[in-house]
Order: sequence, then structure tokens, then C-alpha cells
Amino acid sequence: MRLVINLVLIALIGGLIWVLYSNIQEPIAFKAEREVREDAVIERLQSIRQAQEIHRSVTGGFAPDFDSLNYVLRNGEIMIVAVEGDPDDPTKSNIIYDTSFVAAMKQVEEFGLDLDSLRYVPFGEGVKFEMTADTLTYQQTLVNVVEVKTKRSNFMGPYKDARFARYDNTYNPTSFIKFGDLSTPSLAGNWER
Repeated sequence: MRLVINLVLIALIGGLIWVLYSNIQEPIAFKAEREVREDAVIERLQSIRQAQEIHRSVTGGFAPDFDSLNYVLRNGEIMIVAVEGDPDDPTKSNIIYDTSFVAAMKQVEEFGLDLDSLRYVPFGEGVKFEMTADTLTYQQTLVNVVEVKTKRSNFMGPYKDARFARYDNTYNPTSFIKFGDLSTPSLAGNWER
């Protein structure tokens, strides 16, 4: 009988040690995994922002979806104007404008952008970023605006539950991580504060 009680106590102590270890390990694992996943998503958003800036230099506006973004970047050309002489010269003499065109794909390659994977959220298991482009009258000027976003729950995997907010008060799985804004002409990301 004494042996059975000792074995039960040893098993109970082992179980308590395991519970204690998992309670200590869970917030550490959450913080590490959140950092890795958010960094990957931020990096992808920065790549999309670069692609949108190339698109704007080709067309003058932002792409409303990934299909038109890819098409323009693969087929479009960027106009480059080289000015020889002094453009501030009031006589405007001896000024030569030389216009040339460079394939947009060349800049895409320089930035190392993979156009086929831009639309997909890292760790999202096929989930795509939401992209919206529009025009807006801002301070009496018509400007192009764009917003690209995804919910944190789309890429946090096993940590998408709201209960993990107890480890970090700023964590909200239903909040968006994004760049751009449809109400102001800004390409800043909400991770850049």
C-alpha cells in the first residue's frame, strides 16, 4: 500500500512539474513565434509597397489588385528623363531633355521581388492580402491612395486565439497589420510608429 501511495505522489509531482513548465514556456513560445511571424508579414508588406511604388512610377497610380500589379510590373516601362544643362537658367538655353524607357521588371529584379508570392500572407496557408486602391481629394488635390492589409489571426496559427493577449496587452488577433490608408495619402505601415 505504501508503495502505491508513493507512486501516486511521484506521478502527481511529475504532473505538477509539467503544468508549471508549460505555464512558463507558453508565453515565451508565444512571444518568439509572434515576432517571427509578424516580421515575415512586415517584410512581405514592404515588398508589396515597393512593387506598388514601381507600379505608380509606370502608370501614375496604384494597382487595385495583384493581377493588375503583376501585369504592369511584368510588361510596363518606366520613363526616365535626363536633363543636361541648368534647368534653373531663366533663358532656358542649352537645356537638353533626353527621354528613355526602362523595363519595370528590371527594378523588380533589383529589389528581389517575387511577383508570384506577393499576394500570399506568410504562414497564412494560402490566405491573400486585402488590397484596395482609390483616389482621394486631399487638401484640394486629387491623390492616389492604397491600402494593403491582413488580420493577425490569418498568420498567427496556433496563437490566433484572443487568450494570448494576457501575455501581451497590445496583442489583438482581430486587428490588422497594414500599410497605406484610404483616408490619407500615406504609405506608412502601422508597425512604423
